[in-house]
Amino acid sequence: MSRPLRICHVWDADYPWDVRVEKVSRALTDAGHEVAIVARNRRWEPAVEPLPEGTVHRLRPWKWLGRRLDAGAMFPAFFSPRWYSAIARTIRLQRSDLVLVRDLPLAPTAIIAARRSRIPVIMDMAENYPAMLQELRDTGVARPIDSLIRNPSAASVIERWALPRLDHLITVVEESSERVRSLGVAATPPMTVVSNTPSRTRVAAQDAEERSPRGREPKLVYLGLLEEPRGLRSVLHALRLLHDRGNRMTLDVVGDGREMSAFQEVAQRLRLNDGTVMFHGRQPHEVALQFVANANVGLVPHLATGNWVSTIPNKLFDYMAAGLPVVASDVPPVRRVLTESEAGLLHEPGSAESVAAVLHRLVDPSLRRKLGQSGIAAVRDRFNWESDTNSLVNVVESFRK
Repeated sequence: MSRPLRICHVWDADYPWDVRVEKVSRALTDAGHEVAIVARNRRWEPAVEPLPEGTVHRLRPWKWLGRRLDAGAMFPAFFSPRWYSAIARTIRLQRSDLVLVRDLPLAPTAIIAARRSRIPVIMDMAENYPAMLQELRDTGVARPIDSLIRNPSAASVIERWALPRLDHLITVVEESSERVRSLGVAATPPMTVVSNTPSRTRVAAQDAEERSPRGREPKLVYLGLLEEPRGLRSVLHALRLLHDRGNRMTLDVVGDGREMSAFQEVAQRLRLNDGTVMFHGRQPHEVALQFVANANVGLVPHLATGNWVSTIPNKLFDYMAAGLPVVASDVPPVRRVLTESEAGLLHEPGSAESVAAVLHRLVDPSLRRKLGQSGIAAVRDRFNWESDTNSLVNVVESFRK
């Protein structure tokens, strides 16, 4: 039997928790490999912590700086001596066979650390990072310092530098792979899609309409960050339009973000703070999924930005697994999944009238049931983590010497 691989998994934020980092690490651990997760440490947690999905190796606090300055010094810059030291130390202690780095911010640091240890490096591109930074500028929420530390032009240059120096690239959706190929980088690495799917064990035993205690009234749920590019503003305006036309619906918003207070103000201004829209803030993952289980329509209203036309959100598949019909903006990756699965309806990105028209159709419980059951079947048969795990493990094990 071949010996297990030792994998240094680099994540640029605090851990726990991130759903994809946990899923990827656990999949590799369950396949018999050893995972060390290098993570930020703004909370000054233990430097080393064993967890079921792997052992966390956190950056060591510089307590003499104080918490605020120390947190700033942990910023995952494209090249950071502090992060390089942490990654190199973990490679040495673990005797790592390869490095798996999540997204672009620490890719250059991970590449240099891996090359100096003469081991391969894989990047897990969960999002189009340059486009995500551009979103911050376009929506006016970027801070002045972001011109230096979160500059989309600089990120594009770094991305073109990093891609040919990777041994493999994991993307979350084929549209992301197509974007990378379109960049025209001379030596594009081999690419494999490992999507943001849930396990088959999460598939609902029966559809949400039958489980819901709230009768025939549409009850909506939105999971995720509260930022303008994610399109929640159009949903709030759509609810006001529907209520004015006699169609009452309620919405649970589960998540937080830099614009949470702005959306709360919009809801108040639209007179939706009467129990129509409820903001629950960030919740533990299992609690968030309970909100999904208690709803009967799931929302993915993202705007058609450069980021969202080349990535796909976890919540799309979470809704489908729970038997919820999906109401989503018409952007290529989501359009393809919903067209293939027949699990939801599409609306024009950013259009309250379009959102309202689609939601009005879902007053019909039989349509909700039909779409929800199609989503369950699609997750059970195709869009599931078991299939994506096979792809992930095959990529990693291809580097076994």
